[in-house]
Amino acid sequence: MLEPEEMTETPAQRGAPEPVALRDEDGAIRADFVETVQAAIATHDSATLRAVVGDLHEADTGDLIEALDPDSRPRLIELMGKDFDFSALTEVDDTVREEILEELEPKTVAEGVRDLDSDDAVYILEDLPRQEQAEILDQLPHFERAALERSLLYPEESAGRRMQTEFIMVPPHWNVGQAIDYMRETADLPDRFYELYVVDPDYRFQGAVPLDRLLRSKRPVPIAELMDEDRRRVLATDDQEEVARFFERYNLVAAPVVDESGRLVGVLTFDDIVDVIEQEAEEDIKALGGVKADEELSDSVWDIVKSRFPWLLANLVCALVAAWVIRQFSTSIEKMVALAVLMPIVASMGGNAGTQTMTVAVRALATQDLSDANSWRVVRRELMVGIVNGVGFALVLGVIAALWFNVNDLGIVIGLAMVCVLAAAAFGGIVIPLLLTRLDVDPAIASGPFVTTITDVVAFSSFLGIATLWFGLR
Repeated sequence: MLEPEEMTETPAQRGAPEPVALRDEDGAIRADFVETVQAAIATHDSATLRAVVGDLHEADTGDLIEALDPDSRPRLIELMGKDFDFSALTEVDDTVREEILEELEPKTVAEGVRDLDSDDAVYILEDLPRQEQAEILDQLPHFERAALERSLLYPEESAGRRMQTEFIMVPPHWNVGQAIDYMRETADLPDRFYELYVVDPDYRFQGAVPLDRLLRSKRPVPIAELMDEDRRRVLATDDQEEVARFFERYNLVAAPVVDESGRLVGVLTFDDIVDVIEQEAEEDIKALGGVKADEELSDSVWDIVKSRFPWLLANLVCALVAAWVIRQFSTSIEKMVALAVLMPIVASMGGNAGTQTMTVAVRALATQDLSDANSWRVVRRELMVGIVNGVGFALVLGVIAALWFNVNDLGIVIGLAMVCVLAAAAFGGIVIPLLLTRLDVDPAIASGPFVTTITDVVAFSSFLGIATLWFGLR
């Protein structure tokens, strides 16, 4: 029986670490939690690390790794040994993962990826140089090595790279009872699965049997009677973005992956597709801002400079074109200072309107909601939106300009310019992404400079040109 003193003993008195909350009320990793882990790494206290980090979800462990000092990241993995879940490396920036893998011994990495689903193992290995991949793969048993090597041979960002090769195959001549017994007696099954896949002796895909249909059927019922022969499937070489749209369109939870011969080679599940959707959306957002898709928060200053410089250079060229247009009306500006004051307003309104339309267009093209079938209808709609907005803001800005500078005609001039600018911005914002798509150029990357140039040139030339003609400033 415990004495009262023993019953009130604190975790620290027993030698165990005091529990520290992982996240704060906003969901961010707490600084004191990171400090606890850093201190344990510094003192090589593997017992504390296992107690504090061992039971974390892979996503939480990934966030923790990114919060640690770069030198502490590989040491954390080494100190935790077999208790470290290598799937956490799929949750960190690519740069962080590559830096960690460079510091670890190939044998350590090989032991870690052996316990992962094949899709996670491929995700971790795919960005490594071929020589480092080979060193790690050489540490694996032949069967596991061969499966990973086959997946790594598929193109980047393809279904073959995203699929997992752990799935359940059954022959069509089995019955429900045999299939259930097989699943009960086989130890090496996927952690989660949603259907069985029926294949012939050459492993060609014949159909799928959902688990709910299997479990609701009597044991003597043949599998061939239950399988869906028209089950939607994807090719291993299909682009991952196309596969994501495929899942979204048909509300799929899982899909079999076949090679060009129709042989079943893997399966894709919705958790893989969620990652793809997030990745593709992030790439589009970055591209619209002139940032490379692979830029990460952990990148070095020089890498980020190299990534962003070309976009800024393109915008400089656009600015020079706009400046040249302004230079053509220097005499008008000198005679009427109000034009210089109002010019930025007109250009800003045009730029914002163009960005709005371009953003909608690029996203609609990415999701294939905008296509040849409806493109001109959308173009006409956006043009009408630009004209209506132009008329509305022409009235507002026209009144403000007239009262501000006590020149009624100035309100008319800027109002006419506003209609021209917003109409041109809406038209350019939709047409330019469409044209770039026709030319097989990514509209998310290339649309920005072109739309900016059009809106600025139209803004300055229309406002200054109309003012020059109206007031006779030449």
